[in-house]
Amino acid sequence: MTRDEFMDFCRSIPGASVDQPFDGDFETFVARHSLNRKWFALLMLHEGKYIVNLKCDPQEADLLRKLFHGVIPAYHMNKTHWNTVILDSDLPEEEIKRMVMNSFELTKSKKRAAKP
Repeated sequence: MTRDEFMDFCRSIPGASVDQPFDGDFETFVARHSLNRKWFALLMLHEGKYIVNLKCDPQEADLLRKLFHGVIPAYHMNKTHWNTVILDSDLPEEEIKRMVMNSFELTKSKKRAAKP
């Protein structure tokens, strides 16, 4: 999956937007929820490769790291709850998309229970 394909996929998710939050940094993009502005993906150029940080359940995060060489503990984020995915690696495109949607769901606003 290329950088542009990744960003196009993120933009296609209803309720998501993609922007560049850092002045002067033209290689870093954030995919976030349109309403609560929470990030669900952070795309960066690191050592000549495009990588993306995605939120993940801790047990699944560990399993994915064991299954794929292109999944490592998160770069510059909580390594328990976030993974870094190397876009040009051994992950199939459908797995990357599944991981993005999982991150999107995990970062949604929590619905609060009504008070009695």
